[in-house]
Amino acid sequence: MPLREIFRRIDMIYRHYGPRTDIQVSGGDPTLRKRHELVAIVRRIAHLGMRPTLFTNGIKATRDLLCELAANGLVDVAFHIDMTQQRRGYGSERDLNALRGEYIERARGLGLSVFFNTTVFAGNFAEIPLIVGFFRQHADVVKLASFQLQAETGRGILRRRADRITQESVAARISAGAGIRLNFDIPRIGHPSCNRYAACLEANATLYDLCDDPKYSRAVIGRMAGTPIDRASTGRVVRALVGALAGDRRLWLPTLRFVLRKAWQMRFSLFASRGRVNKLSFFIHNFQDAERLRHDRCMSCIFMVATSHGPVSMCVYNAKRDKEILRPLAIDTADGRRYWDPLSGAMARPHEQAENNDTAKLPLKRLKGRTRRRALTARGLTGSDAR
Repeated sequence: MPLREIFRRIDMIYRHYGPRTDIQVSGGDPTLRKRHELVAIVRRIAHLGMRPTLFTNGIKATRDLLCELAANGLVDVAFHIDMTQQRRGYGSERDLNALRGEYIERARGLGLSVFFNTTVFAGNFAEIPLIVGFFRQHADVVKLASFQLQAETGRGILRRRADRITQESVAARISAGAGIRLNFDIPRIGHPSCNRYAACLEANATLYDLCDDPKYSRAVIGRMAGTPIDRASTGRVVRALVGALAGDRRLWLPTLRFVLRKAWQMRFSLFASRGRVNKLSFFIHNFQDAERLRHDRCMSCIFMVATSHGPVSMCVYNAKRDKEILRPLAIDTADGRRYWDPLSGAMARPHEQAENNDTAKLPLKRLKGRTRRRALTARGLTGSDAR
């Protein structure tokens, strides 16, 4: 996609949501773009006071690239690693921990919050505690672990999700790996059927639930609403929290009780870690099947895609992805309006624009997911015929 169009969409996000909005620079994999363009994208987001996060499989996300992106305003980097990717030489999630460790070292010391995304499917469901255990050992760098339940989005080779994989069962497996029962209901983020969140404190690789007092946690969340949080600095996060709580005398005594109780609960771990404490959060995201969307969930979506015509729920976008990707884009240039063809990358004047998004005429090798299946059906072919 032309850089000019990327910038237009970034500006559109700013107009819709304003500063301090979190923007996922995703794809595909954004590290496949020209390096100077990716740097320019991150710089544009940061310049507007929004928070860019790089979403990548990590293959081309070298330390040198991450260092340059951090210098230009990158706040977080989210690595997606799991068995659905079928990476050569890795036969289990346990094996992939070596790769996770390598990626952690690439980002260490750069001032970036490191996230990991894991797709949960039948092939790795049993290994969730092992993955969580790995994140416990690296909570000094890893700040969030997102577990995304497999869904029929029309992409990839996986189809129907195994019945045993639910938000509740995944939450139980995460708790097993954490060594404590985590509260995944505070805070509520978006629709409860879509998202579940838990926050922990870590000391000496031992986790402690940060939301084990629901009444106090809700009061703090209410008080913190609208308070800017700089995730790149633990010190600034603490100062923002203290400043917000100091402004409400009703919270002084409950906060003192909470701190003393938590310190006593963590006393042995604090001694072993010499007082070093980290925060580690877990997120469960339950994407909808593309052909079975619920209106209430779509309207509550917190993961929006910046399309050419405005923000759209991620799940709605998945359902209409083929149409969105194949639509020619109008680009205003110094020589007037042009139309960019997403299949060829060519720019054409309005009267020269061809209907290249007619999938009945496209080479099969360019088609994926539902578009490919429809094209095969229209031509009276099967998957084996296409191969």
